[in-house]
Amino acid sequence: MTLTPTSPTRLILALAVAGILGGLSTALAGDPVLPPPTGAAVPRVAPVQTDDGLYRQSWFQLSFLDLREDFADAKAAGKRLAVLFEQRGCVYCAGLHNDVLAARYINDYVRENFAIVQLDLWGAREVTDFDGTVLAERALAERWGVIFTPTIVFLKDDLTGLEGKWGRELEAIERLPLSFSADTFYDLFVWVRLKLYERDRNFQRFHIARIAEREALKATPDRPGRTN
Repeated sequence: MTLTPTSPTRLILALAVAGILGGLSTALAGDPVLPPPTGAAVPRVAPVQTDDGLYRQSWFQLSFLDLREDFADAKAAGKRLAVLFEQRGCVYCAGLHNDVLAARYINDYVRENFAIVQLDLWGAREVTDFDGTVLAERALAERWGVIFTPTIVFLKDDLTGLEGKWGRELEAIERLPLSFSADTFYDLFVWVRLKLYERDRNFQRFHIARIAEREALKATPDRPGRTN
């Protein structure tokens, strides 16, 4: 059925979108301004593939694999620390780098706001956990309960009072596997960076509101600043 400008169905949809956006604006009152819901995807950002078979972004954290030091370095740079587990031959990992992070606006946002330590699910490099325990990457993955790739672990922005701890106590949110769309990936990183989980632990509500914003932009193709 074709919707006309006066169609009740169209009106209901418009009111629903307005309600979602209005609710989001109220929920975010006093928070930092949200970045645009989309942006310029080009020029594309190509990853590099290292000798271990993993794809890698050139700006990933140059780490001595002491996670306590990595956290301190990220904090000093005004960024959030995240630990990303990947593995050779993982099609979702390849998609993360070649499809999602290849989009310029997503890559720029993550690079500017996060320090990411990349670990190999089956790797043998020694990593120092937050409690001082030294173990191989694969043993750290097992200790942390990581069984799927890519998996990203977002650390809290402040670990004061958690010295000597490790694991879930230090994580900002529940883990979400990264085998989803570019829009969801981008929204997740915005949600974490701005600590919106402190207002509402339900990421889906935020994501739905951002979808509504994108749909509104599509409905106004001549709007200044719109990108393809």
